[in-house]
Parts: sequence; structure tokens; C-alpha cells
Amino acid sequence: MSRKKFIRRLRKYHKWPSIVLSIFILVFALSGIVMNHRELFSGVDVSRKLLLEDYQYTNWNNAAVKSACRISPDSILVYGNIGVWLTDSLLTGFTDFNAGFPNGIDNRKIYKIQKSRRGNLYAGTLFGMYRFDGRNQQWHFVDAPFGKEQVLDMLDRNDSLYVLTRSFLFVSPDEPDNFDFQKIILPPPVNYDNKEGLFKTLWVIHSGEIGGFLGKLVVDFIGLTFIFLTITGLIYWLFPKWIKQQKRKEKAIQTIKLINRFSLKWHNKTGIWVVAFLLITTITGMFLRPPLLITIANASVGKIPFTLLDTSNPWYDKLRRIMYDDINRRFVIGTNQGIYFSDDRFASELRYFAVQPPLSVMGINVFDQVGKMGYLVGSFNGLYLWNPDRNILMDFLNPGKAASAPQAGSPLGEHMTAGLILGDGGGIWHFDYNRGAETLKGRPFPPMPVEIIQKSPMSLWNLALEFHTARYYQFMFSDLYILFIPLFGLTMILILITGIWIWWKRFNTHPMNKVSNYSSDDSQSSDE
Repeated sequence: MSRKKFIRRLRKYHKWPSIVLSIFILVFALSGIVMNHRELFSGVDVSRKLLLEDYQYTNWNNAAVKSACRISPDSILVYGNIGVWLTDSLLTGFTDFNAGFPNGIDNRKIYKIQKSRRGNLYAGTLFGMYRFDGRNQQWHFVDAPFGKEQVLDMLDRNDSLYVLTRSFLFVSPDEPDNFDFQKIILPPPVNYDNKEGLFKTLWVIHSGEIGGFLGKLVVDFIGLTFIFLTITGLIYWLFPKWIKQQKRKEKAIQTIKLINRFSLKWHNKTGIWVVAFLLITTITGMFLRPPLLITIANASVGKIPFTLLDTSNPWYDKLRRIMYDDINRRFVIGTNQGIYFSDDRFASELRYFAVQPPLSVMGINVFDQVGKMGYLVGSFNGLYLWNPDRNILMDFLNPGKAASAPQAGSPLGEHMTAGLILGDGGGIWHFDYNRGAETLKGRPFPPMPVEIIQKSPMSLWNLALEFHTARYYQFMFSDLYILFIPLFGLTMILILITGIWIWWKRFNTHPMNKVSNYSSDDSQSSDE
């Protein structure tokens, strides 16, 4: 095969996949930039009426409800992704209880409502901790050392308030007017090897978080580069035909030619300058979603020196839930690497329970103690009754089905537990991410009020996440959508490598081609 034919074939491998995937490349880049700055976009929402049916609220689905907190004999707060809503013990009506939270549904994403023994009411949210002021009937932001970090869980014990973020545990006297939070760096687990999960490592590389805020800006620039390369590539594909048409009509073409030459020149230069970063971003992204995620889910690697991963805190970004077990007198800590306990108030290494419930990498959504029976632990891998002291593990939603220990596989189970409400009257309501409210015991959970649906749009960040993970494309590809990310990634690698090869063969081997290309390629056929 002659050199000219070989380059022409490379051009086709570079051009046509790029054209076919152009809209997806633009969406991936834009959604990635939005995802990198969640707080910045937290006030921007999208009406669910504009979205597909899967994103409509029906029967409290889509993680609308996480749990509930009783604040008086006849007052219950139901909370979750819909914010906080007040109802009575019979669940006969719901009243908006979100006054004081900033605008934007992301600012009403509630992980935990805690009423302390002293009667104080707190909310752990996506952007920090709030307390409820009964005098003016609204929530107030708590200016604590953890600032606007995610507050994933809270508990009060011995007149002290414990607050759990993704990396630290904080404790303060339960005095809203005189908080004195002290940071507790939890001791490492037994046999700690000072390694980091490969998934987390690839995540922070892909997002740029590994380099802090500056690293995120670098990845934003990579996203903008993908956009620039896509647009300039489309221009170079479309403009030559346009130039020929304008010539036949004897119309001016100078401006079009200048744009075409500019696009070709800077498409090549920009691509070559940053191609390594483009490849790194593509490859790391491929492994952050199933099925490739399964291959790295349980792998660990050494911490990258001089990055945010290189920390003395063994629980950096690993903490998820906490409870105090009064029966066994121990703290129980849920993490993204399993569940641990401390029976000496964190004076020694945390110990790993020998028997573990299956947990999804998506996180722990239910973490409750049910007396001497043990614990209820739920995630997108289901809901389990778990008693580690008696080696008991039962599938709570399928009592006759054997429950197995966690193993590599899909992060989603038959039942995707998003929340659970244990009523004081014995009622038990399970909230499946897809099916919504399911009554396990007691009266049926009421239908979702129109007011709650109308006041619960989707945040722009969450919509960007749906596009960036390709879940939004399920309506196009059905269950095969799960293969979109790896196939898209492989195609992007092909596009980038063929682009490098074309440049090397045509521009580097014969430098004079640089001049001839910029001066004459604007009239080439778009079929090359």
C-alpha cells in the first residue's frame, strides 16, 4: 500500500468515528465540566417535565426518600433528595419544611435528620450542616470546621453531637449557640497497608481532583479542548464542500477559507500538544463505569506522592455512616471498604467484621440498629438483616433467599435500596430506587403529592451525571447502554491515535506538507 493510500485510510478511521460520535463528545465534555463544580451549579435545576419518563417521580422513586425522623408524638419529618417534608403519624399530608435552605434542589439533598436528646434538630446535607430554629421556623447553616463538606451522618450521645463527613468524625457539645467541634481522625483498620483503592485513584485523576482546584481547572481545559477539536474537525469536514458550492455560484469565499485554514491548523496543533492528557482522561473514564469497573473495584495501589491522596488520614474520602450500638457498647462505622467497629472509643485500630453484608460501590443508604436482632444495612445491592456477632446474614426483602458475602460483580442488585422508614407503630416502608415506596408492614405508604413533585426538579449536576455515565442513553440502547462507555472509550482511543499517526506521517516526516496543507487542503473533497 502506498503512503498516500495509507494516510487516506487513516484519515477515514480518524474522521468518520469522530463525526458519528461528535454530539456525544460534546455532551461528555460539557457534562464533565459541570460535574467538576457541583457547588457552583447547585442553584441550577432542570424541570423533570423536560426529561425522560425514567426521571419522573412516581411513587417516591429515584431516591426521593432516604428516611424519616419523629420530632413529636404526631410530627414526622420525611427526607431525602426531595428535601424535608413534615407529615403526621398517619402520613395523611405533607407540608414543605425546607425554609432556610439555599435555592436549588442540590441544596436540599438531605442525608440525615437528627433530633438530639436535648430537643435540638439538625440536618446533614450535601453542602454542610444546618440546625432548625424553632423561633423563626427555618434552617440555619452551621459555620463548623467542616464548612460545606458533605455531612453523611450524625448521632448524639452523652449530650455530645457526632458529625460524620467523608473523611473525618467531628464531635461537639450539643449546644447550638456554643458549638466547639473537635476533629477526630479515626485510627487505621487492623493490618492497614497505607494503599488507596484503584477506583478512587482513577476517579481523582479523571476529575483532576488529584491536583486540587488547579487540577480541576486543568481537566476543565481538557474538556474545552475536546469541544474545540470536535468543532474544528466538523468545520474542516463541512467547509470544503461549502467552498466549492460558493465558487460555482461565484460568491466570496475568502472568509470561509480563512476559517477553514484556522480550524485545520489549530486542530492539528492543539491535538498534538495535549493528546497525552486526552488519552489519560479517556482511559481513566472507561474504568469508572461497569463493566470495566468490575475489574478494578477491589484493587488497591500505592498512594501517589505529593497529591491529595498522599495523606496520613487512613479514612480519606472513605467514611459513609456511623451508629453507636448501646447493646454491645461500640461505634459501628460504615465505609466504602466494608463495615468496622470500635469498642474502645477509637483508642485502637478499627476492626473489620468477619461477616459482611453485600454493599454496592454506590454507597450505604440504610444503616439502622434493630435491637438485639442486629443491624439493617441497605445499598443498591439490596437490604440485609445482619448480626455479625452471631454470623447471621439474611436478605430482608427475600427471607427465603440465601444471602452471600460480597463479591466482585454488578454494583446493582435485584432490589436497589434507596431508603427505609421504620415507623414507631411497627410500620416498615422500603424505598426502591426504581419501584419507589414498598410497604413491608403496616398501612400503605401514601401516593406522592403533586406539590412535592412540582417542587423537586432535577439538579443540573445530576442531569450532567446521567449523561456523563451514559445512563441517559438507556432509552436508545436498552440494557446494552452499559457497553456504551467502554466502546466509546475504545473509539476515542482510535480517533486520537490515528490523529497522531496522520500528523506524524504527513506533517513530521515531510515538513513541507505543513505549508501545502494549510494553503490547499481547504479545497479537498470531504470524502477523503
